[in-house]
Amino acid sequence: MIPCDIKDPSLADAGLSRILWADRDMPVLAAIRERFERERPLEGVRIGACMHVTTETANLMRALVASGAQVTLCASNPLSTQDDTAASLVRDFGVSVYAVEGEDMDTYNRHIQAVVETNPQIIMDDGADLDTALHTVYRDKLAYVEGGTEETTTGVVRLMAMAADGTLGYPVFNINDANTKHCFDNHYGTGQSTLDGIVRATNRLLCGRTMVVSGYGYCGSGLALRAKGMGMNVIVCEVDPLKALEAHMEGYRVMPAAEAAAEADVWVTVTGNCKVIDEPAFENMKDGAILCNSGHFDSEINLEWLEQHAVRKVELKPLVEEYTLADGRTVVVLAQGRLVNLACAEGHPASVMDMSFANQALAAEYLHQHAGELENKVYDVPAEIDDGVARVKLETLGIAIDELTEEQKAYMSSWNF
Repeated sequence: MIPCDIKDPSLADAGLSRILWADRDMPVLAAIRERFERERPLEGVRIGACMHVTTETANLMRALVASGAQVTLCASNPLSTQDDTAASLVRDFGVSVYAVEGEDMDTYNRHIQAVVETNPQIIMDDGADLDTALHTVYRDKLAYVEGGTEETTTGVVRLMAMAADGTLGYPVFNINDANTKHCFDNHYGTGQSTLDGIVRATNRLLCGRTMVVSGYGYCGSGLALRAKGMGMNVIVCEVDPLKALEAHMEGYRVMPAAEAAAEADVWVTVTGNCKVIDEPAFENMKDGAILCNSGHFDSEINLEWLEQHAVRKVELKPLVEEYTLADGRTVVVLAQGRLVNLACAEGHPASVMDMSFANQALAAEYLHQHAGELENKVYDVPAEIDDGVARVKLETLGIAIDELTEEQKAYMSSWNF
C-alpha cells in the first residue's frame, strides 16, 4: 500500500488518460525518461517534491520514478491539484501523493510535513514552501538533503534571501532562470494559460476591453502580448523604469496602479510581490472590474482590504466572487486571488512545461552526482543542461540549425584578426 492522501482513488483511470495525453506533447522529458530507465541514475534516492499536481508534473514524476528514485509529492497550491492526476500517480506510477483540490491550510501544511518525514535527499519546490518548512520547523531534516531545485520566481527570491543571510542549508538550482524555462514557460505559457483561466471562469468577451497587467517581466510581457492579440487594450503598471520603458516601446500605455484602476475591465497581477492592488487602486476602481493573479502566492491582491470594506460578498459561481463596496461599486475576484491559470484552468500547456521539467529532472541527476561538492547557495542551471534541453526540443520539432565552423569559432574568440 503506497502512503498517500488523495481525494478519490477511483479517479485514476481518468487521470491516466490525461497524463498520457500530456505526454504526447512532452518529447524532451520522454527522452530523458527513456534514458533514466536504462541508466537508473537516482536509484534509491528519496525525492521530496512540492509542486502543482497536474498532468505535466505527473510526467516529471514518471521520469523520476524511472530513474529509480523514491518520490513523494505534495501540492504547492491548495487550488491547483487535479484529483484524477493524483489518483493515477499513486496507482499507476507508485508515487506517494499528498494533495487534494481545495484543501485547507491545515491540510496543506500537514501534507508538507508528510513529505518532510520521508527524509528527502533532493527537494523539488515551486514557491519554496517545502524549503521554508525545512529551514524553520524541521531543521533536523536538513542533514539528509543533498540539494534542491526551485521552479518559480517567488521561490527563487526566498532562497536568494536565505543564501544572503547565510541560512540556506543546501545548494539549490534556480530552474526559473534557465533560458529554456523563463523564455518559454513564463513568457508563452503564462500568457496563454492566464487568458484561458479568465475565459473559463467568466466566459467574457475579451476584445475591446481594457486589461491592466501589473509586472512586465517574462510573465507579464507574455500576458500583455497575448491579451493584445485577443484585441484587448493593455495598460502596464511597473516599478522598474527599464521594464516600464520597454512596455512603452512595445506600444502599451504605462501608468500608476491608482490611475489604471479607473480603466481596468480585467486586472492581472504577475509580480510575485504583496499588495500590488491595494487601497488607492480600490478607491478608484471601475465598477465591475475583474481581478485575478498569476503570481505564485495569493498576496498580490489585498483581499483583506476588500473583506473589511465590502458590504456584501457573493459567490457568483465557483471561484468567482463579487464584492460590493459601500458606494455600490462591485469588484469581482477570481480564484480567491490564487493562481488563476491553475485554479480556473489547467495551467501551462504541456509543450512548454516539457522544457521546464526536463531541466528539473536533469538538475536532480546533477545534484546527486555532485553531492557534497557544491556550496550552500543558489546556482544557475549549468549551460550544458539548458542548451541540451533546447537542442533536444528542436530535434523533436524537426528543426535543424547551423553550426559554427572552426574559423568562425576562432574569429569570435579573438581580438587580433
